[in-house]
Amino acid sequence: MVRIKICGITNIEDALLAAELGAAALGFIFYPKSPRCVAPEAAREIIAQLPPFVAAVGVFVDEEAAVVQGLAARVGLDWVQLHGQESPEYCRSLGRRVIKGFRIKDEGSLAGLEPFRGAAQALLLDTYKKGQVGGTGKIFDWHLAREAKQYGQIILAGGLTPENVAQAIATAQPDAVDVASGTEAAPGRKDPAKLKAFFKAVRSVSSEQ
Repeated sequence: MVRIKICGITNIEDALLAAELGAAALGFIFYPKSPRCVAPEAAREIIAQLPPFVAAVGVFVDEEAAVVQGLAARVGLDWVQLHGQESPEYCRSLGRRVIKGFRIKDEGSLAGLEPFRGAAQALLLDTYKKGQVGGTGKIFDWHLAREAKQYGQIILAGGLTPENVAQAIATAQPDAVDVASGTEAAPGRKDPAKLKAFFKAVRSVSSEQ
């Protein structure tokens, strides 16, 4: 079964619906420049109400390790997701479960994954777009994600929607998928119908594998 991470959570209603539908993880963005950035106290209140076995993931971009550690402890994060220029050494230094994000442009982009083998517990592949660190809402060549599996556990992101996620899974064969804008009514606010359709699409292809 391909696991599902719903990112850009900013309110309890979206969080509980995603959990009810079967999300393995929820993403809380602590990058001030993101339209889906959430205040630490708001995230803490949401995380405190999550049911068991739904992981809370904090998303950071080139943040000081001490800040990441302090915020992770304060709000109750299970994972940290890093989308900047963080090194393998930085990932190891946190002593936490790490998802390292990569922006994929072409096959040459995969060369950057090898050094993170063992330093990050999962590798999230998003689409390269100049000037953006993630959340592009655009897809990349999913065959590259399949090739990337040699480097570790792969989370497929980038432009996934209820309409294309089944094809994406069939092509990339990822361990998990990550969606934000593809299930939104507006940045930071989920569309319940899109969210339900996304889970249905993932389950349909997962049951065939």
